[in-house]
Amino acid sequence: MKRSFLLSVAALALFAGAAGAADLKFKPGEDSKFNWASFEEFKKGHDLKGQTLTIFGPWRGEDEALFKSVYAYFVEATGVEIKYSSSENYEQQIVIDTQAGSPSDISILPQPGLIGDLASKGYLTPLGDDTQKWLLDNYAAGQSWVDLSTYKGKDGNAALYAFPYKIDVKSLVWYSPENFEDAGYEVPKTMEELKALTEKIAADGQKPWCIGLGSGGATGWPATDWVEDMMLRTQPADVYDKWVKNEIPFNDPAVVGAIDEFGWFAKNDKFVDGGAAAVASTDFRDSPKGLFASPPKCYLHHQASFIPSFFPEGTVIGEDADFFYMPPYESKKDLGNPVLGAGTLAMITKDTPAARAFIEFLKTPIAHEVWMAQTSFLTPYKSVNVDTYGNPPLKKQGEILLNATTFRFDGSDLMPGKIGAGAFWTGMVDFVGGKSAIDVADSVQKAWDAIK
Repeated sequence: MKRSFLLSVAALALFAGAAGAADLKFKPGEDSKFNWASFEEFKKGHDLKGQTLTIFGPWRGEDEALFKSVYAYFVEATGVEIKYSSSENYEQQIVIDTQAGSPSDISILPQPGLIGDLASKGYLTPLGDDTQKWLLDNYAAGQSWVDLSTYKGKDGNAALYAFPYKIDVKSLVWYSPENFEDAGYEVPKTMEELKALTEKIAADGQKPWCIGLGSGGATGWPATDWVEDMMLRTQPADVYDKWVKNEIPFNDPAVVGAIDEFGWFAKNDKFVDGGAAAVASTDFRDSPKGLFASPPKCYLHHQASFIPSFFPEGTVIGEDADFFYMPPYESKKDLGNPVLGAGTLAMITKDTPAARAFIEFLKTPIAHEVWMAQTSFLTPYKSVNVDTYGNPPLKKQGEILLNATTFRFDGSDLMPGKIGAGAFWTGMVDFVGGKSAIDVADSVQKAWDAIK
């Protein structure tokens, strides 16, 4: 659901045709930042001339053009013709296509839950032990990515069915460097320091945070990101996994504790611009604007990497606004550096030599670096050159991914729709409105029990 705020509204897009060297964004061999050796090595083993590869994915508009700039190198290396398509209702379309027996060769989706459904019905091709080992060895927090990509097939056995590609980071706190410098504040490295900074700003007579949960019919979702980040910073990753599957109840003390951690920030009138009463009614798109007021209405804002789209026009990231990693607790060092995020996963929905070759292509640094060098792309691939990132903020976010010891997908997106995009959202609105964490958690669990 949250992804819909990031995707442009567009009609069905379809383009086809083989790309040649003239279509390549960066000429092979010219810029030494790119790993051209990986491209040349890939070219040696994949001759697919005369074959066609169909790809169905979520990218439209600018992202579609960026993806095309990447797969042009696959076309150049293999001679294959690619036909890419997307749809505003791509989630429904892929279900229709697979059920009809006419899926694309490769399908790319940002919903692990839907991927799990497709795998359980036998619509996906396992990617094999070699790809599983590749992810373990080559992606930072490799086990996390293997876990995310593993689902039960029609036979009930678990296998790796997806390849994570193009990741988003949510564990970010935004601030104005100029305001920090003027006030003498420093970027916190631990959650204890973040809480101390929050108290310091309040003691100085200012409001530390801007928080807004408003989002029309989706009001409440920004709070779920807060709770998910707090779960990862207070509990082991396996507890998070059990929570999103309801293998531990929503009203388990671990979950109630994470909700209360969010409440420490959001339910204190001294800590939030407008006071706690304004949290639910403030639109999430408007809430960061307090960072840029003069004098500032707040100093900190927790939100994912897309939020600069709603900053004032002309805001320069890295100068007028910057971000830091939502820090872990010093007292819970054993939990490492967890990162909350989202992203897309590529699957083989029609087993062809070209489809298998495309998955192999995604294992080359060049398949990542070409998009990295432009915009809106992050990767946990350890072998890429981070200097190919198109700007310093992207590089900084990429390094957060590379330093992660655990990555977990947005929890509300993994839950059933009636919970993750329903009871959890409304429960968070009730929570900031005055209900206790345990009462809210009880109500969400009651909703979960009703759909079992």
